[in-house]
Amino acid sequence: MTRVLTTRAELSALEPARDATAVVMTMGALHEGHAHLMEVARDRVGDQGRVIVTDFVNPRQFGAGEDFERYPRNLVHDVAVCTARGVDIVYAPHVDEVYPPDPAAAGISIQPGALGDILEGAVRPGHFAGMLMVVAKLLHATAADIALFGEKDYQQLVLIRAMTRALDWPVRIEGVETVREADGLAMSSRNRYLDAGARALAAAIPAAMQAGIAVAENGAAAVEQATLDHLESAGLTPDYVVVTDPDLGPSPDRGAARLLVAVPVAGTRLIDNSALQLGANP
Repeated sequence: MTRVLTTRAELSALEPARDATAVVMTMGALHEGHAHLMEVARDRVGDQGRVIVTDFVNPRQFGAGEDFERYPRNLVHDVAVCTARGVDIVYAPHVDEVYPPDPAAAGISIQPGALGDILEGAVRPGHFAGMLMVVAKLLHATAADIALFGEKDYQQLVLIRAMTRALDWPVRIEGVETVREADGLAMSSRNRYLDAGARALAAAIPAAMQAGIAVAENGAAAVEQATLDHLESAGLTPDYVVVTDPDLGPSPDRGAARLLVAVPVAGTRLIDNSALQLGANP
């Protein structure tokens, strides 16, 4: 049976897991993409391991004018999703539990470095510092051996891996392939903001990415242009369309790369990405 805990003291009082502990970090509003992460987590730790899902809407990763107040929250629904997937613990702390008043610690944070200033970081200043801070806190609170994150938030995944390497934390960070709707749209809690017309329009995003991937043998510029052309033909203006290397550095001339896009649709900002291979096949 899934237990709901709300404090670090309750987590600390748990008996040690008989095998490894895996954590899936969420901001609630759980959907099938989250459920898939839970299933992968259980597969990694086995029946004798422990799966923890954190359910916390982190105020520090929302900027001014973003959707913190209207972000969907339904803990009863979330616990039901977790129970159906055999999750052991849902950790749903209050904001003051995660960020207790402490004037001496008020100015301390984890800075993402240069990779936090590009792509999403350029559009959402401070977002990644807030994200890394809460991930660090939740890794400590849950004492996880493995932490699983969806590849939809690819820049987040790259930065979390970099943080744990830089700080020598003994936790394995695992990316899990994006779960998609039948029309290819990446599953996201923010999809529920879209009305029927906007939802249909959003399907142009994965279609545009496929148009880009189809010309990958011609190089990064061709991928970006084909993706952009498809989006614009659908009436969408992206915040960015960019090809990078797998670690978000400059795109290679050939080989493994990543296509990343961010597209506002009817006032809701959607992000997506895909792996691809640049250059002609040998």
